[in-house]
Amino acid sequence: MSFPTRLPIPAEVLKIARRLEEAGHETWCVGGAIRDNLLGLANHDFDLTTAARPEEVQRLFRRTVPVGVEHGTVAVLDAENRAHEVTTFRKDVQTDGRHAQVEFGVSLTDDLARRDFTINAIAYHPLRHEWRDPFHGAADLDKKLIRAVGDPNWRFQEDYLRILRALRFSSRFEFRIHGPTREAAQANAQGLAQLSAERVRDEWFKGILTARRVSRLVTLWREVGAARIWLPEIGTQAEPRAAKAVDALPRDPVLVTAFLATDAASLLTRLKCANRDIERGRAVREWRDRYPDPKRVADVRRWLSQTGSAADDLLTLLAALSPRTALPKVVGAIRAARDPLTLKDLAVHGEDLITAGVRPGPDVGEMLQRLLGDVLEDPRRNSRVHLLARVREWLKAA
Repeated sequence: MSFPTRLPIPAEVLKIARRLEEAGHETWCVGGAIRDNLLGLANHDFDLTTAARPEEVQRLFRRTVPVGVEHGTVAVLDAENRAHEVTTFRKDVQTDGRHAQVEFGVSLTDDLARRDFTINAIAYHPLRHEWRDPFHGAADLDKKLIRAVGDPNWRFQEDYLRILRALRFSSRFEFRIHGPTREAAQANAQGLAQLSAERVRDEWFKGILTARRVSRLVTLWREVGAARIWLPEIGTQAEPRAAKAVDALPRDPVLVTAFLATDAASLLTRLKCANRDIERGRAVREWRDRYPDPKRVADVRRWLSQTGSAADDLLTLLAALSPRTALPKVVGAIRAARDPLTLKDLAVHGEDLITAGVRPGPDVGEMLQRLLGDVLEDPRRNSRVHLLARVREWLKAA
């Protein structure tokens, strides 16, 4: 791959780089934006690496945020409050597989040498339009190859999350993982257990959002051993229909995870997801094989009543599994008609029932549920007169 003469560096990034250079601090653009631009992908989120120490960056710029100052990273805010990360040249001097202690005052080459993969270890000087590629990342972009910088075992042991990043980049770009890098990922997979659930969740979700085919991402997680440690509920082999349909699903990480998992709530809980996402997963798993017959409209109403907010997730899954189903059309008609589906939609409430003679307490709730069942069968029954008449009828029969 031949390097372009220039990259489209945003004006605010150029302004930051020029300020640092004028103060005598060597400054380069690095990171994913370099890689993506070389691949012809839109990405204008250019990060900067510089010889300036964090305190010097903070001194040179009036508006900064110490987003990771202990690791040398300071965010410089532009006039529109957009953050541009500026990181001091650094190298790792000690690591436990999750967190690294870094040393400042090193060279650009030393800084690039600590990066994960060769395709992420390319630097561009935004003012002189020079390139640095000491680990032949451009050649690996040409070869569609994910290859660790230096010794892959050491790269992964510095931060085990890099194993998951390799899987994400491979599925995003459909690049092959270099043999020794893949072997090192498999050999070090047990180290993934040391990572925090939040970091793993973010990497898994980001992988779902960016993969060209989610099925490839899932396969890589299984083959390397990451799924065994963090996603055991997706099993060792996908259900045939899941393997085929997962790529047709919208890129909703919670929905995709729930679709793949045998126990979605447990998996999402392990990943420390929000309670609302755990409940989404629980509902999807509970109802995903219990769809009503579209020809029985009353059954569809009951299904909508029981599934509540999970109905849309379930319809999305069904569309991927059975694109020709009539159920979405029937649901649309029910919703358009504003048919009553919940207790709050009933034309009577608890006080009406007590006035009609229902004993206060659990009997009121039971009677309301019975009335709802009657209305789900035929929405025309949802009138105050009819429902109170039914209450009197049932009380008399009791």
